[in-house]
Amino acid sequence: MYSPNFTITNRLLKYTGIIEAAKEVIENSPLVPAWEAKFRDEAIVRTVHHGTHIEGNELNLTEAEKVLAGAKIVGRDRDIQEVLNFRNVLKFISEYDKPEITEEAVKHIHELTVYRILPDETIGDYRRTQVVVKNAQTGEITFRPPPAVEIPFLMADFLRWLNAVSPDDVHPALSAGITHYEFVRIHPFLDGNGRVARALATLVLFRHSYDVKRFFALEEYYDREPMKYYEALQSVGKLEGVMTSWLEYFCEGLAIELSRIKDKVKSISTDLKIKRSLGGQQMTLSERQIKIVEFVQENGFLQNKTFFELFPMISEDTVLRDLNDLVKKGIVRKEGSTKGARYVLRS
Repeated sequence: MYSPNFTITNRLLKYTGIIEAAKEVIENSPLVPAWEAKFRDEAIVRTVHHGTHIEGNELNLTEAEKVLAGAKIVGRDRDIQEVLNFRNVLKFISEYDKPEITEEAVKHIHELTVYRILPDETIGDYRRTQVVVKNAQTGEITFRPPPAVEIPFLMADFLRWLNAVSPDDVHPALSAGITHYEFVRIHPFLDGNGRVARALATLVLFRHSYDVKRFFALEEYYDREPMKYYEALQSVGKLEGVMTSWLEYFCEGLAIELSRIKDKVKSISTDLKIKRSLGGQQMTLSERQIKIVEFVQENGFLQNKTFFELFPMISEDTVLRDLNDLVKKGIVRKEGSTKGARYVLRS
């Protein structure tokens, strides 16, 4: 029976604590529907771009966003197809409602991942040959996955453990990290294993109510420093199967990503003072207006002489237009009528 080998360290406790705190803030912060949709759309673009870029996709973030929006771009057909495929993977895992993660689901994720990229006979089917993972620069073999004949047994054994483990026994972040590593280790398919592993880890989080409004994109963390990502994965083999170092890396990434989103959500969420001034009405503010409100909340007031400090690349007239709109909406009020006028939150 599969049993992961790791130790709960102070770092893991720290990171899971940060994850819990960020999750609580994000899920309970009042956001207008338009902002929630914007965050989810941004997360999809970031996940798709970074999740394929780390595997060699040559499209940049803007190009990936255009592809997802249905626009035509100049690029390799394979790169475009990979982006479309991974978007379909995210749609599948976000709608997955079965009580367990089945082998059929894993194979379907692979089908979606490599559609029109691999030969049909290898799509959604476990590999039947031995493969090795090589360093792209040196050609050195960095990993030799288990023999093909063992894959059905290894996958069945692991999924039995995954579907039986309780969040009370293993924190969902740890279960997701274990899933990510174990799938990479088994390497059940000829190609696409990295993307499937990351998708499965996200699916594990979703199943245990850690979807966090689907605002996050862990792939960006990996793609920012890919060597650290691969070194963290390889650390398990070097430590004879002990996953602690990998799980610390994985949970740190989730903590960083959720903390970033938490800070962004907090800056956008309308606080009680503003909600009272609006009589409970919700409205969408521009990012500059949100920054203005944040500044006034923290400093008590805003004056013309502070505009350049707050927006060094924006003209004074543009900032004044944003402020006048906030005045009309009843969020701030203007005190005085000269250059020394102050803008404060409406009480």
